[in-house]
Amino acid sequence: MVGWAAIAEIFGRNAGTEELESFYPIRSESLSDIPKTRFRPRVGKTLSARRWQAAFSEDGCLDIEKVLRRIQRGGIHPSIKGLVWEFLLGCFDPNSTFDERKQLREQRRERYGLWKTECQNLVPVVGSGKFITQPIITDDGQPIGVGGCDVPPAVSDKKVAQWMLSLHQVGLDVVRTDRALAFYEDEANQAKLWDVLAIYSWVDDDIGYVQGMNDICSPMVILLEDEADAFWCFERAMRRLRENFRCSTTSIGVQSQLGTLSQVIKTVDPKLHQHLEDLDGGEYLFAFRMLMVLFRREFSFVDALYLWEVMWAMEYNPNIFSFYEQPDAPLDNDTTQPIDRKMLKQYGKFQRKNVQCGHGDKNSALSIFLVASVLETKNKQILKDAKGLDDVANILGEITGNLDAKKACNQALKIQDKYFKKAKKQ
Repeated sequence: MVGWAAIAEIFGRNAGTEELESFYPIRSESLSDIPKTRFRPRVGKTLSARRWQAAFSEDGCLDIEKVLRRIQRGGIHPSIKGLVWEFLLGCFDPNSTFDERKQLREQRRERYGLWKTECQNLVPVVGSGKFITQPIITDDGQPIGVGGCDVPPAVSDKKVAQWMLSLHQVGLDVVRTDRALAFYEDEANQAKLWDVLAIYSWVDDDIGYVQGMNDICSPMVILLEDEADAFWCFERAMRRLRENFRCSTTSIGVQSQLGTLSQVIKTVDPKLHQHLEDLDGGEYLFAFRMLMVLFRREFSFVDALYLWEVMWAMEYNPNIFSFYEQPDAPLDNDTTQPIDRKMLKQYGKFQRKNVQCGHGDKNSALSIFLVASVLETKNKQILKDAKGLDDVANILGEITGNLDAKKACNQALKIQDKYFKKAKKQ
């Protein structure tokens, strides 16, 4: 048995602000501007490096049930976040061995390298440690000279042109991403983020690049040293979120989730829903940003990471790896059949309830219930002070940097339970 002294050594002597700042240092000029961090690694609750290593069998199989319990209680220690996220997001099968994962990682790095070479052949600045913030072609595919960049030839291929047209927007967003973090003082790190986003938009040409993806990708680039590993972690996160970014002239990507949010509030708090309806806010568009980028703007950087990993642990589905590797495989258990109790323990708290109640709809994501929990905390103020949608937006704007991630998750689970019970009665 490891003593408290050894555990304290793993966590650092002061598992507080100083330790977190050593992992995510802040630029000195930004110290007074960043939101207060509420999350702290806690001995006995947070998944530590020691407990993470102890969760693997001799050949490398991971006891995912034990890991999920720990994350749901206290998040993940900063020293191992990236490694754990790869499992939570479905990059690796917990039942795989060390050797199998090593082989798969090498295959993915090679595949990423091939895509990167394709992009480099089209735009040589890719992979150069630099990035662009100005257009390099016109809307009709004609080249534009940009300082320090090779001028591409005229482009007629629609996919290539669409991709090239997006690259400067990726660069503009990279410059704005997590500016308070010292990590992005280094242009090479900004270029790494730009490369990952540029290559992702090349691979996923159906969605391409949309503003907000930079907020999702940035933590992966910071947490995972190898660029290819960061890409695959981001790619898996986007499997969950990409439809949020699908926008057209007639619809927005999160519209179906906003519809579910409306139904949840109507069920658990009809008075609040009616008030929002009276204010012409029944479509809940004021929650657009929270759902699209998973509360990145409402939490400090550290708390957003904590929130995400707790959410992913609560939503964890043991079939996620096979589903992503073999898209035809069913992600949700057939709830018409008896559920194996042992398998059920490998689900996160939130997903377990979905499975037990027969709710497999992706529009019933935990993030929807998190928004509902935020609205519930502001219930009285909205009912009393909101005379228009601007007032609702201002009231919700006050929560930026002031949300407690753990309380929000716990409240979301209570609302989920309340919603299922009321919906069943209705």
